[in-house]
Formats: sequence, C-alpha cells, structure tokens
Amino acid sequence: MATFEFKLPDLGEGVAEGELVKWHVKEGDLVKEDQVLCEVMTDKATVTVPTPHAGRVVKTHGREGDMAKVHQLLVTMELEGSAPAAQAPASHGAPAAPASSPAQAAAPAAPASATKVLATPVTRRMAREHGLDLAEISGSGPQGRVTKADVVAALEGGSGAPKKNEVAAAPAPQAARPAAPLAAGKGDERIALRGLRKKIAEKMVRSKFTMPHFAFVEEVDATDLVALRTRLNSQLAAAGDGTKLTYLPFIVKATIAAMKKFPHLNANFDEASQELVVRGEYNIGIAVATPDGLTVAVVRNADQLTLGELAKEISRLSVAARDRKLKMEELTGGTFTITSLGQSGGLFATPILNHPEVGILGVHKLKKRPAVKNDQVVVRDMMNLSLSCDHRVIDGDVAASFVYEIIKYLEAPDLLFLAMA
Repeated sequence: MATFEFKLPDLGEGVAEGELVKWHVKEGDLVKEDQVLCEVMTDKATVTVPTPHAGRVVKTHGREGDMAKVHQLLVTMELEGSAPAAQAPASHGAPAAPASSPAQAAAPAAPASATKVLATPVTRRMAREHGLDLAEISGSGPQGRVTKADVVAALEGGSGAPKKNEVAAAPAPQAARPAAPLAAGKGDERIALRGLRKKIAEKMVRSKFTMPHFAFVEEVDATDLVALRTRLNSQLAAAGDGTKLTYLPFIVKATIAAMKKFPHLNANFDEASQELVVRGEYNIGIAVATPDGLTVAVVRNADQLTLGELAKEISRLSVAARDRKLKMEELTGGTFTITSLGQSGGLFATPILNHPEVGILGVHKLKKRPAVKNDQVVVRDMMNLSLSCDHRVIDGDVAASFVYEIIKYLEAPDLLFLAMA
C-alpha cells in the first residue's frame, strides 16, 4: 500500500494559514495529477490547491470554513496503482500523532493561554501595533480564537489588554467579551461570513478603524471625453481592432498624471514604522464586482501602458477576477485604487480605503445634466468624482487640488496625450 499525505503547501509572502473555502473532491474520489483539491482563502488572495500525484482520496482533513495552517495535513491519498488502503489505519498499534482537521489541529486542550493564543497573522499584527497582549483578550472565534473584531472591541472599549510592562489595576475587560447572539425570529435566514466576503469584512473593519477617512467630491464636465472616446472607438472598429475603450483607461491616465504633481497620493502607509511610503511605481487597483464580493485587481506599471493596452489589461483582470483566476501578484502591491460602478454608480459615495493605500477614487454615474457654460444653461455629460483619503498623511487642500488636477485632464482629454511619457 502506498499512502501519500498531502499537506497545505507554502502559500508565499509570509502567509501562515488560510481558510478552507471550498472542497473540490470528496472521500473516495479518483483524482488526476494537478487536479484541484480545494480552494484556500488567505489574507491576500484565494488560491486553488492542486494535487502533485494521481490516486484515490482516502480522507479529507477539515471542513469548509475551517482554518488550515501551512504544512498541515489536507488530504490522505492512496496513490494510483497501489493496493487498497486499510479501512481503519488508525487502529494499527499506537497512534503516531495523526494529522487532524484544521479545526482539530488548532484546538488547544484548554482555552487560549499566554503561550498559545489562536489568532490570524493579521490579528496578531493589529494587536502588536496597538500594544495589546492577545492572551488578555477573550476570543469569540472557534476554539477561543481571537478575531480582529475582538481586538477592535478591546480598543474601542478602552478595556483591552494592558500594554506590556504596564501595571493595570483596572477591572477585568468588559468590551472584549463575545457579543451576545441575536435572538432568532420567524423566517430568519443566517448566512455565515466565509471566503472572500469574510476577508472583505475583516479588511474593511481594519481600514475604517486604523485610518481616519475623509472625502472630497466634485463634478466633472465629461462632454469632450465622451466625444473623444466615441471617436477613438470608431477608429479602432474601422481598423479591425477588437479593443473597446471604456472610460476607465482615461481616468487611470488622468489619475497618474495628477499623481506626478501630487506624489503623496501614490503611496502606502507603513503602520509598523509610522511612515508614508511614496511608491516609485504606479500600480493602480481596479475594483471589480464578482459573485463573491468586491475584488481589487492591480494593473502594474499602469503609467507604461497605452490607452488601448490599459483597456485590454483591465478587461483581462476583470474576467480573471470573476472567474477566480487572479494570481497573487495581480492582487497585491497596489499603490492607489479606483472604484466605479458604471451606470449604477449613483450621485456620489465615500469609498473605504484599500489599506495600506492612502487614497481611493470613486467614479460615479455619467449622465446628461443641465450645466452652466458661458452663462448659459446647457445640457452636458456630467459625472462626479469622490476621493477618500487617510487624513493622517493627506490634508484636505491636497486632496482637493489632486481631484481638480484629475478633472483638468478629463475635461480637456487631449492634454492626456501631452502628459503621457
């Protein structure tokens, strides 16, 4: 009998664990080499985990929604061409500390202690940044796991763990206690936060809690932009080019042109060192709506792409996001994000920052509206832009000037060609 124990491989970039989002196989299935076994959601991306060997699945370890650590047993397999595996291999002799499911592997014999506290890397980092001791926080997650919500509750209530080396005579924390469950009502449906939806929730809480947001909104007369886009698309169609320009490539180019005058918007904030890191590359995140939730795909070195190349890359990334096929490098390293709901964009909104970026631009509905031009009321193609910023490093006058610089290029889009490197 040739039994193979497949463990969760290294997921890269210091990722230590991930959530088992979906199993693609079940016990007894025959699998081919490189066939996908499961999907695992990390703090950075959803990745598919393939098997390196062909064979039969004897046992899957862990349920959907469980956390699995890197190098933890995922699947026990009987390799192709080997004799059938015994039905109860664990009963032969003394147990040799068989690997368990992610939930079992993470479960301590007693509640989390000062030496072994269950928490994700992001939760640990968040607690460390605020001087909290996780051992002093009551975990509300499975097996006493301390969640980011627990850390937030401790901080908001001012009753979290005392800082290390600090003598605290205060009463036991109250705010860090698990929230009381909501009472059930007739016809209720409970939907667990899992996978991408859960990661979105965690990231939004962190962003709103750690970054003081403010927003600036202004309207754009996009009449000339509409005319230019229509003209260029007609020329592309006549040339037999399959490329179709949306408004996003123009907005990306206008944003980059403005960033060159206001470089502090093309930046990340380093929480550990409390430094603004002004990036040398223009890696623009594009928010994409998927069936699982909003995903930000990153167009790398967007300043080096033509309008046509930008259109193709944005389209490719959008399709990959909806098909769950984005690579890790297509989800990380963003320096600024643009989010647009197209014709569903409404009048304006105040987007939440994509941590650790310090700015996010919301693009809203483009429609014909009355406007005053040369003291005359005329019908123009109008839309609104809303910029959210991290007020720790970006002041209101800088944000306003940045938006007006973008508007300058969108209202006179021919200037974009002069600004392109």
